[in-house]
Amino acid sequence: MFENIIKKQLNADAQESGADPIAVGTETATATTTAPVEEATEPKVVYVETAHDDFDWSVDKRNVTSYTKEEKEKYHTVYDNTFVQLNDGQMMKGIVVGLTKTDVVLNIGFKSDGLISLNEFRDLPNLTVGDEVEVMIVEKEDRDGHLNLSRRQARITRAWERIVEVHKTGEVITGTVTSKTKGGLIVDVFGMETFLPGSQIDVKPVTDYDQFVGKTMEFKVVKINETIKNAVVSHKALIESDIEAQRAEIMSKLEKGQVLEGTVKNITDFGAFMDLGGLDGLLYITDISWGRISHPTEVLKLDQKINVVVLDFDDDKKRISLGLKQLTPHPWDVLAENIAEGNIIKGKVVNIEDYGAFLEIQPGVEGLVHVSEITWANTPINAKEFFKLGDEHEAKVVTLDKASRKMSLSIKQLSADPWNDIETKFAESSRHTGLVKNITNYGVFVELAAGIGGMIHISDLSWLKRFNHPSEYTKVGANIDVVILGIDKENRKLQLGHKQLEEDPWNTLQDTFAIGSLHEGTVSRRDDKGATIQLPYGLEGFAPNRHLTKEDGKSIGAEESAQFMVIEFDRNEKRIVVSHTRIWEQGKVEEAEVVKKEARAEADNTRKAVKNVQAKVEKATLGDLGVLADLKKKMDGSGEEPAAEEAKPE
Repeated sequence: MFENIIKKQLNADAQESGADPIAVGTETATATTTAPVEEATEPKVVYVETAHDDFDWSVDKRNVTSYTKEEKEKYHTVYDNTFVQLNDGQMMKGIVVGLTKTDVVLNIGFKSDGLISLNEFRDLPNLTVGDEVEVMIVEKEDRDGHLNLSRRQARITRAWERIVEVHKTGEVITGTVTSKTKGGLIVDVFGMETFLPGSQIDVKPVTDYDQFVGKTMEFKVVKINETIKNAVVSHKALIESDIEAQRAEIMSKLEKGQVLEGTVKNITDFGAFMDLGGLDGLLYITDISWGRISHPTEVLKLDQKINVVVLDFDDDKKRISLGLKQLTPHPWDVLAENIAEGNIIKGKVVNIEDYGAFLEIQPGVEGLVHVSEITWANTPINAKEFFKLGDEHEAKVVTLDKASRKMSLSIKQLSADPWNDIETKFAESSRHTGLVKNITNYGVFVELAAGIGGMIHISDLSWLKRFNHPSEYTKVGANIDVVILGIDKENRKLQLGHKQLEEDPWNTLQDTFAIGSLHEGTVSRRDDKGATIQLPYGLEGFAPNRHLTKEDGKSIGAEESAQFMVIEFDRNEKRIVVSHTRIWEQGKVEEAEVVKKEARAEADNTRKAVKNVQAKVEKATLGDLGVLADLKKKMDGSGEEPAAEEAKPE
């Protein structure tokens, strides 16, 4: 084995020097055979000197001497510096070394050039060989061993760094609106897509987003998300900053009472917002007109230009209160001559309260019609039922106070007071027909004429029936006949009666419903104490619970009819007490009395028979004694007190 190794080495050396390999092999073999061989467990390598041992291996085939050690180190360093150390995701500058129909060939100093799609250079239509561009290394070596570069990723990275920087500094940037999306617009900023919400386009609400597509506008970066590299921009913020500057300038020149020209910017239920040229002010609805208005749109319109006066302002909160009506004199200071005490005026109902209604005589001038001045009647009246908003009424001016700007009006004083001759028109005991105006728990209020009315107490509705509430007898709006029971002219009250139209039937019913009399009745309602019984002639009686028990032990139920006995009749209190139990209890007592009467009559007949027999018999015999004994037994069993038993003869 070792001989083969030596032969191969010698052949190589011979080929190197041009000698005959066979001769060399022969000589080597001869030398080897003459050399002593040591016997050992491991073979020993034998080095054989040849004719080319002095060969200078530092000289190449061209007979040129190689570099020295120092020169080698120097040139190795220069060579190593020609290679660039690259990492994935690294930004690099590259030179365009070639252009094809689809790609750009880029040299970044790596061992190979990279290819980038020509689509990523659409913003550079004049790109030529030799231009320098910045790219990102996506992969140093992909699956095919190619260098993967991207100019788009490089632009996005640089754009994001720039966006983060301007977000910190608040710098104004320029971007192009590229498209519309849900809820806003897409804006190209530094080559990166950002989001512009619809609410951040303008200070005014925007509904048509298409009008902004393709426009180049200025923005501020208002929000960024480092995690997903997303940015939100705003154009509204720039407008607001400009407006803020204008506000500061206007606020510095504001004074109370200053008149400014403004444009109606927005209208709400409580007022209108005015644009004063970069500064907003609020015109409250109460400061729009001296008269009452229900909504600002009755006077103002959007985009309308009007003069307003500054009522108040707050530098800290930047609020301005404006007035429109203050530009004209107060109506109370220029009242018409016909508005005076005692005069009759006409007004429109503008407000209704529980205590009365306000009539507007002219814009800003109102008078109050108190509920006590609506009608001459002393009965309660609801102003909300009498008046309606927008209706016109005539009224008499009762009091007028220009200093406090108050006016009291009266409607009832337009006519004479009907209570002045009340005794003539509505004398006591006279009968009339009235209208039911109101019903309470204790009575019915009836209007007999305009301003004249009275009350029927619940106890004066019927002689015979008792009502829990007057609504059981009549309803509001119904006509009812009444009789005048009394007149209270001072307090303007009439005492009315309805049952007094007929005579009191209780005076004649005392004989009909005498105590002990029986009547057919029906239970109309029951409670814990007893039951109300409907009796003939429309009367009602009361039966306590213990008087409702029937002979079989059960109790009479509601809507059940039965015989009842009058056990109490009180004409003054208009009360009848009846009983069903008393009927069958009294029947049993009467049956017992009949039995007793029959027993007594039979006993009397027996006594008479005995006396007759005794008078006819002159001499007693044993047969007569037997007859007498039988008569005696009959007498003992007839209900008389038992006599002592006589001793029997032995």
